[in-house]
Amino acid sequence: MRKQQSRFMKISASLLCTSLLFACSNDSASVKNTSEAIVKAESLSTIGNQEIASVISEKVQYADEDFYSDWENATSIQLNGSSASSKGDGVVISDKHTVTIKSAGVYTIQGKLDDGQIIVETEDDGIVRLVLDGAEIHSSTSSAIYVKQAEKTVISLEEGTENVLSDGENYVYENSEEDEPNAALFSKDDLTINGSGKLVVNANFNDGITSKDQLKITGGNMEIHAVDDGMLGRDLLAVKDGSIHIEADGDGMKSTNDQDVSKGIIAIEGGTFDILTADDGIQAETSLLIADGDFTVSSGGGSSENIKNTGMDRAAVGEMDSDTKDESTDSSTLSAKGLKANEEVAIGGGKIIVDSFDDAIHSNNSITITGGDLQVAAGDDGIHADTSILIKGGSIDITKSYEGIESEAITISDGKVRLKALDDGINISGGENSDQTAQQTAASDRLLSISGGYIYVDADGDGLDSNGSISMTGGTVLVNGPTNNGNGALDYDQDFEISGGVLIAAGSSGMAMATSEESTQNTILMSYPKTQTAGTLIHLEDSEGQNIVTFAPEKDYQSIVISSPDLAKDGSYTLSSGGISSGKESDGLYEGGDYSGGEKTTEFLISDSVTWLNESGITTTKSVGPGGMGGPGGKGAQDGMDRPDGMQANGDKQLPPQGKEDPFADLDQETREQVQSILEQQRDGSITSEEAKKQLEKLGVELPQRREPDSQDKPK
Repeated sequence: MRKQQSRFMKISASLLCTSLLFACSNDSASVKNTSEAIVKAESLSTIGNQEIASVISEKVQYADEDFYSDWENATSIQLNGSSASSKGDGVVISDKHTVTIKSAGVYTIQGKLDDGQIIVETEDDGIVRLVLDGAEIHSSTSSAIYVKQAEKTVISLEEGTENVLSDGENYVYENSEEDEPNAALFSKDDLTINGSGKLVVNANFNDGITSKDQLKITGGNMEIHAVDDGMLGRDLLAVKDGSIHIEADGDGMKSTNDQDVSKGIIAIEGGTFDILTADDGIQAETSLLIADGDFTVSSGGGSSENIKNTGMDRAAVGEMDSDTKDESTDSSTLSAKGLKANEEVAIGGGKIIVDSFDDAIHSNNSITITGGDLQVAAGDDGIHADTSILIKGGSIDITKSYEGIESEAITISDGKVRLKALDDGINISGGENSDQTAQQTAASDRLLSISGGYIYVDADGDGLDSNGSISMTGGTVLVNGPTNNGNGALDYDQDFEISGGVLIAAGSSGMAMATSEESTQNTILMSYPKTQTAGTLIHLEDSEGQNIVTFAPEKDYQSIVISSPDLAKDGSYTLSSGGISSGKESDGLYEGGDYSGGEKTTEFLISDSVTWLNESGITTTKSVGPGGMGGPGGKGAQDGMDRPDGMQANGDKQLPPQGKEDPFADLDQETREQVQSILEQQRDGSITSEEAKKQLEKLGVELPQRREPDSQDKPK
């Protein structure tokens, strides 16, 4: 959305943003700028320019005992319902329903313990290996297996066996101040799970599997049902292989160490994951690193059927902090994201399917994607990072979102990106620093830079939206933008310099912007007197009849921006409408083939970097200035054209159309302007949300309330 209008219509748009960064071309200055942009983006990432698999290998070391191997000379523990017996050299103490292992070694566990516990509390150094060989353990008052003291514990799941661990709804502690153990399988020290058997964990008190140090998975088939978190490794949660199914009323997989920047990591190199959670699917305190694996993640009940209300209401509230979770407060503070990390989400491979009530992929700092096949649906942003997003490869398909991709800086140098957004497609967010000088400095760093790859955007709001600048030096970008005149296919505050690649952006005409006049690649912007029907071909050819662009917008449109390396200065071109093409079509863009049957719209000669067209040919432009129609560099509306229906003049500003999408449509213009001013102050930080609320109440205006999720998608 245009900056002034979007802040009014969306109320608190600063909470919901999306972004893209960086590009390449043959122009030496552009190559230099692109290289610098990529280097800067990599500097904001914790992995830099390294391969994600290499980063994981540096951070995670596996020992021989972490992988399953045959065993011998094991001590046998036989569970007999209400008691247990042991045979072998290991030190085992059986006391009523409790079996305590006191020495390192290998222990096989078979049978059933109706209401009891296995405790590992060794008095010597060494590794304890528990081979679950058809064991079923239930404890009504504590963890089924509790590793209280051991250098390291390895749980091996014997091939062809099913093993079950479960606990009760209430734990009994010797001291009322204690809160550990708190999981059906709990270890205070390093814990590894391997093998090829099955482990079922029914956690009725709190978490399913927890290690207070490192938790490593190198094999096994795990099925976890937990009333809170499914699987937790405080310092590290690492998965090399295995099959993990989690149903959790809290988070699915989690690391929690926030005291050491080198810890709190989740590192995944392979395996199969099926995760269904009320809160976050996979959440790392510092970094979430994914090199490979097969993931299906659903959080918070999945993306809402009516994400328009979800996004609008979250923006309206302005106080919801879904990035933090306080388990003692109400559900409005809960986070229901798919993949989340505080420092970095880095994805280098694998197949990842996410359906989330909140953001699908989220980082409080940066996101790096170098590979993989991502398919996501989100009730809020598809991909969101507070600081930067770097996309260097992979396939990203955002099938549903409020805003598609958002960050203060986004760099795309390779890969394939497809997204559908109810509001903005790719959004460079503006930040919330109230200091004007700091804001101006920060604005110069806000950049959507595209140097390669393929990007397809279907947005009901702005297609590409930057609170700073846009740079394009390569790649292909197709935008099916808004049909309403309060938004534009392109929207930027400072400049949009293009020096390479193919850009086609179709949408409404009310806020239409072209690229900046300083660009070294030529651009045309065609505005039609009437709305053109979706699917109506646009055909641009040169004086020799050579095809430059043949494109069929997916939605109704009244303007189109075309920039191509094939548009030459002093070249003569013809733009036609309608007709058919025999070329190969993909996303509305036709390659090769013959064009016929269309009606010539206009002929023109390119003499400037930006050529403004209507059906009469080349026309002049009217710059309304920052915040107005067209904005800086773009110069949206043409002289002689009527204002879009529903737009109201107000000096250099344009208020949003008063329609059903405007939450304050019933207000008179003076009151609307006062509301806009208050909301601007709230966003800039000059007044608090509470102060804004009080001022609005004096005007008789109430902010829309946040929609509570339906029973099927409400976090528990």
